Amino acid sequence: MSHFNGNALNLGAVATANERHDLALFELGQHLQAQRYRFITVTPLTHQRVNQRVANRQAHSLRDVFGWSRPFEAGLLAGIDYPALYDNGILRPDAGMWASNVRCSSLGDLLFFHSSFPTLANDAVFFGPDTYRFAQAIEEFLRTSTHPIRTAADIGCGSGVGAILIAKARPDAQVTALDINPGALRFTVINAALAGAENVAAFHSDILAGTTENFDLIVANPPYMQDSQRRAYRHGGEHLGSELSVRILQQSIGRLSPGGSVLLYTGAPSVKGVDLFLEQARPLIDRSDLAWTYREIDPDVFGEELETQTYSEAERIAAVVLTVTRVR
Repeated sequence: MSHFNGNALNLGAVATANERHDLALFELGQHLQAQRYRFITVTPLTHQRVNQRVANRQAHSLRDVFGWSRPFEAGLLAGIDYPALYDNGILRPDAGMWASNVRCSSLGDLLFFHSSFPTLANDAVFFGPDTYRFAQAIEEFLRTSTHPIRTAADIGCGSGVGAILIAKARPDAQVTALDINPGALRFTVINAALAGAENVAAFHSDILAGTTENFDLIVANPPYMQDSQRRAYRHGGEHLGSELSVRILQQSIGRLSPGGSVLLYTGAPSVKGVDLFLEQARPLIDRSDLAWTYREIDPDVFGEELETQTYSEAERIAAVVLTVTRVR
């Protein structure tokens, strides 16, 4: 289990390197909160286009440093403990200047740390437009659901958005954040501490393999591209990236409490008018003990992928939300 006590501001000499790193990042988050920092994270292509403008080659503000991932002069950031952030791998030297190894995005009044741009590493923790759509789907579900939520799980939690939104909306629920990426789990517990979401616990798990209980709510926003480099944060497996989403759906259905729901936000590639994700999901959800809804949030995302050989037969990729409820 990953745990971070945001109130323990003096870890002492026996603290591990990870603990010192997490404390330094938490304190940076507190500083950003005090500065009323806000940054909406865009798609990688938009990020690249904006940063390529001549005036944007160097950072001039907190948003430039921790949002746009631009290099900056050492004297730019007042109130920042440079040695602590450097010693703990949060800042790095960059061609005579400095750069951040993390980004910080805002969602409403909450801040979420995740990987810096560009997200090229296999274990990168992604946050972007999909995250905002996922959050909207969760918030809508929580507004309209009348079923009590005592236990909840966020599969492939990443930066912890799903788990933290549920925990804040249902403070009496025990919320479990699950991921195979240790870095994602650490980001999640730091972000939960910054949000004051004390009812979130983070565990290493391949989907639900590391858990034994049933859940009243399961949410997931898994990778859904078929990535030629098979990067974990992006690769959803075969069938044009829908394989992992189908696995998550299959395992989640069997772990729902009576009246419980799984909310799956994912990508649905279409080939000759056939939705490949829904085609695989239907045999799992067309059951008398389940009720389900399916809707497209955005009919056309990641259109640039259609230029690749992998997606040469795809017509489009839609962002979709599938909600399945165990009715008996």
